Amino acid sequence: MIRFENIKKSFGKTIAVDGISFEIEPHEVFGLLGPNGAGKTTTVNMTVGLVKPDSGTVEFAGLGFPKNPKVRTKIGVAPQTLSLYDELSGQENLECFGKLYGLNSGKLQQRVAWSLDFVGLTERKDDRVKAYSGGMKRRLNLAVALVHNPDYLILDEPTVGVDPQSRNAIFENIERLKKNGCTIIYTTHYMEEAQRLCDRVGILDKGKLLALDTVDVLIKKHGGNSAIIIEKDDGEQKIETQNPIEEIIKLQKETKLSGFRLLNPSLETVFLNLTGRTLRD
Repeated sequence: MIRFENIKKSFGKTIAVDGISFEIEPHEVFGLLGPNGAGKTTTVNMTVGLVKPDSGTVEFAGLGFPKNPKVRTKIGVAPQTLSLYDELSGQENLECFGKLYGLNSGKLQQRVAWSLDFVGLTERKDDRVKAYSGGMKRRLNLAVALVHNPDYLILDEPTVGVDPQSRNAIFENIERLKKNGCTIIYTTHYMEEAQRLCDRVGILDKGKLLALDTVDVLIKKHGGNSAIIIEKDDGEQKIETQNPIEEIIKLQKETKLSGFRLLNPSLETVFLNLTGRTLRD
């Protein structure tokens, strides 16, 4: 559905994206993960045509390149930095962006009403956005990306700074969009979000694609061993093992256990194993 072929992009001496190639399948939620400075934002900007690759191509199957205005009408973007007008109401924001996409009066009002209902803001549609909570603004930011009924949706850190209820509502919205056939690129620093939502995940670092697969396969390949935290009278002990059940049975025969906890590898484990544990600024 979306094809990236050996794309490269540098800014001065800084290599932001270094020859990555992959494809995003129709109707999937594709997670794009990486530490700060990994190349995620540059990749997203090339996907929507805001940045031109130094070499390589980004192409939407059957449509062409994202610089083409006809392709852009098929793309919805919810950026990390909120793209909203605080002095306008929620409805006025959607009307403004809908007109920019060329929606005529009848279609515009239909899509605005649908978008407000979809994100649960119909009752607050006439309130100025400056009076919205952080979670409401994030939901309206999503509605703006959807108002023109795009086939492709790019969500860049869509749950930053929102409360658990709003985050769960956004998750449910994304799952509904996928069910309705939308193809979604999802960037996040929250591994549990990617693990819940994404069909496949690509992990970037220093401009290179380190791994790409389903979450289960990534964990199997790069997650490492499970860990058992043994609680004994003299303290806790951590044991890494490929077969935790057998290890627990063995330990029960050898010593008296006060209790134990099982830690299975997760997508966060994969992320840290691939990109390291050094702080990024």
